[in-house]
Amino acid sequence: MPHIVVISPPFQSHAQPLSVLAGALAKAGSDVTFACAPPFARLAEEAGARFAPLTVTRNANTGVARSTRQGVRESERLEEFIGSTREGAIAALLTQSRHRGEDMLAAPEQVLAEVRALQERLAPDWFVVDQLSYSVTLALHCLGLPFATFCPGHPTYLPHAPEALFGVPYAWPRAIRPAARELAALRRAAQRDDVAFTERFAAVARGHEPRVPAPGRAFALASRRAVVFNYPPFSWLPKHRPSGARFLHGGHCVPPEEKGPGDEWEGVLSSLTSRAGRVVLIALGTFLSARDDILALLIRGILAHCPDVAVVVAAGEGAPRLAQFAGPKVHVARIVPQRWLLSRVDAMVHHGGNNSFTECVASATPALILPFSSDQFSIAHDAERARLATCLNPATLTEDDAGAAVRDLLDHVPEGLPRWSEALRQRGPQWTAGRLLDAMESPAGIR
Repeated sequence: MPHIVVISPPFQSHAQPLSVLAGALAKAGSDVTFACAPPFARLAEEAGARFAPLTVTRNANTGVARSTRQGVRESERLEEFIGSTREGAIAALLTQSRHRGEDMLAAPEQVLAEVRALQERLAPDWFVVDQLSYSVTLALHCLGLPFATFCPGHPTYLPHAPEALFGVPYAWPRAIRPAARELAALRRAAQRDDVAFTERFAAVARGHEPRVPAPGRAFALASRRAVVFNYPPFSWLPKHRPSGARFLHGGHCVPPEEKGPGDEWEGVLSSLTSRAGRVVLIALGTFLSARDDILALLIRGILAHCPDVAVVVAAGEGAPRLAQFAGPKVHVARIVPQRWLLSRVDAMVHHGGNNSFTECVASATPALILPFSSDQFSIAHDAERARLATCLNPATLTEDDAGAAVRDLLDHVPEGLPRWSEALRQRGPQWTAGRLLDAMESPAGIR
């Protein structure tokens, strides 16, 4: 029985799927420890895994980014990012590029020391690490410890070729087409990040032990044994160059049995469905729930175009500002039980985050995608190409556009949804855990 340590950054959108994978590995017979910041200990308990406290970044998001306690500089960066999403896709991506070093590679030497201490204390056979936890991957490389990589976003987060740059979408949805000069500026910024991260990786490795092999290109550093993509195996995705690693498309990280949220939410849903024929969920993720202007626009547009529809809104810290909409057909909440709701609602409006996208496909829920940042543009492109969802540009969105799009989704199920929903249900966390164990424990040995 292998002992596995699953390391997650302190972000709800990363810790939740990783904890589900940890639980699947435990059910497959492994001894599993989930290592994350203390506020996420509950996820380990829910997954049936042990917990080890480990904080690998100063940033944090325990469910609503704005209300998570964090440092002054971290809060400033968050507000700057939210503001940039109002200016459009390229502005948001350039802001993320400027923040990348502070967000993703703060104090790598300290993280290396903490990972070494964790290894000495727990002595696991191997690790699973979030691919965006660059300091942790660097630490495991420097220490020569075996690990598997879990990619929490679009597969191109792991660059597939020299010309592929982290932070530059590999493709765009039809509704968002940046100008050539804007794309050129984004590529220049991403190239600077690529060089800076790679140089920092090399310096940390040399400082730790000069005999350690050079990490190479930082954003491409990953397990040479197994890489898990929490994403459908679309045939058009760029192929990663052979590295000896097995690339596993797990499809989704929804647990086989979703724990019910309790009588209060059962009552909310019962009340809404008694007043309307169908229910639509609006949730823009744990960061972008701060865009309460978009949430308000969506509520007005859906109610105007879909008189037979009720709405559940995940509003984060904006819930008080949206309280004016609350009524018989609108329920506004700070946080919603999204995975539980998806099996009960008729459509969802989301931001194109990986969890929301894969959870909608697995539950066969039609979706309107409004991509703001990160890999959301690539995901929206794939959703359109696979005929799984509709995509609109949040920077130019109108109430009429939003309402009409939701009305069409309710009247016409996206053509590709039944096929891909069935395919993803066959590739859940237990499927991933079994193949990951096979890849890491195969006779070829762990490396």
